[in-house]
Formats: sequence, structure tokens, C-alpha cells
Amino acid sequence: MSRSVRAAAIQFNIRLGDIDANVATVREAVARVAAQGCRLAVLPEVWSSGFAYRELNELARRTPELVEEMGRLSAEYGMVLVGSLPEPDGDKVCNTAYILDQGNLAGKYRKIHLFSLMNEDRSFTGGDHWVVADTSVGRIGVFICYDLRFPELARRLAVEGAEILVVPGEWPKPREEHWRTLLRARAIENQLFLVAANCCGVTGKLDFFGSSLIIGPKGELLAEGGYEPAELVADLDFAGMEKWREQITCFRDRKPEYY
Repeated sequence: MSRSVRAAAIQFNIRLGDIDANVATVREAVARVAAQGCRLAVLPEVWSSGFAYRELNELARRTPELVEEMGRLSAEYGMVLVGSLPEPDGDKVCNTAYILDQGNLAGKYRKIHLFSLMNEDRSFTGGDHWVVADTSVGRIGVFICYDLRFPELARRLAVEGAEILVVPGEWPKPREEHWRTLLRARAIENQLFLVAANCCGVTGKLDFFGSSLIIGPKGELLAEGGYEPAELVADLDFAGMEKWREQITCFRDRKPEYY
């Protein structure tokens, strides 16, 4: 029996430090994609507040209630909801993607590669392990924004059985073509689906271009966002993915002992 999942990438202008406004935006967007039959929805990176570094520790204190809200939404709409939040860890903060599956926490991933150009490594503590979560829509591998530049991580997730890679991002101008090219490359080389949610508009001093993408295992663009807030929706056909893997047998032909 063929299996298909309708997925969404939710793209919006994150209001810096304004958790309540961002939560209201997410509630409305999740309701809209659920009404279209989506069973997977991906939110941008640090969707609750953006990178409000001066208030980061204070903002992180509200993350437990935000994870509960993600769980409530995922249960109400019978979906998997993924997005990253500042996770308090003692006196430290991690950039953590939470995977909520119909009300239950299916997994969480702490961003491994911190973007030193924007001093992310001064405010966050990096993670130390990859995550592939078993969910009601399939096996989901997670990486966050800058992780995209490290193909080793995506390959590890694919080898461990990920069928869908989800990418919460806050990827600013002027590196739009890097975002698009790297996302397509990760999908093509690993022959799987990729759902990437970027933010858009001006957040603080940074200008974000949107261009959230849903990509198929051949690198085909199934849905693409522009520069404005949007919800992208596409159907992920797993039978088609398996057929493609049978035609181009990259995983069977790997020679990891030589590299």
C-alpha cells in the first residue's frame, strides 16, 4: 500500500523577543495547514523570539510552556509539529528543535553547529548527538540552519533511516542561493524529502528572505515560498522515493570504508 504525507513549512516574520505575538501567529498558521490536511508542519528556528541575545536566558524560561503549547496543537490537529526554541539547561541555553507527535514528545535535537559569525557560540551551548525520531508520519531527521553546511550530519541521518529531513532556519540575506543550493543538495545526495522553514522580513537588524522549501528525493521543488509570510504545502510520496532509490542505488553503492 502506498504511503503519502501532506507536509507544510510555516514561514513568518518573527517578532524579536515578543513570544506572545509569535505564538499567536503560529496558532493561526497551524490551524490553516491542518485544515488543508497536513500531518507534518515545520516552524522556523527559534520561532518564539528570534535571536534576542540580551534577553535570551529570560526568554528561555518560557520554553517549557511553549513545548506544551506545541504538544497541544499537535494533539488537537493530529499532526507532527517541529520547531526550535531556546532550551534552558542549568545556567546555559541550547538551540533545540522539539518534535511533537499528536501531543507526545517524539524527540528533541540540540543544534550541533553554532554560527560563530553571528556569535551564536557565545550565547548557546552546542549539542553533541544527532536525532532520528520515529513518528506517525515516518522517520524524521532534524538539523537546524547552519547545520545545513555540514553534509556529514545529513548523511548520518539518512543512513540511520531518516525518510524526511526537517530544517528550522533563520537564514538571512544575502546568502539566499547558498540556502537553496545546499537544501537541494542534501535532498538529492540522500534521496529523501526535505522540509525547510525559514523566517521572512526584518527581525532586529537582519533581513530574512523567506524561500522556505519542500523538496523531493530527486531535488525537485514541491513547494517554494517567496519573501512574504506563507504556508507551503506539498504531498510526500514515499512510494516514489523508494522507486527512485531502486533506480539510482546510491546507498547500496556507497564505499564508506574508503573515505
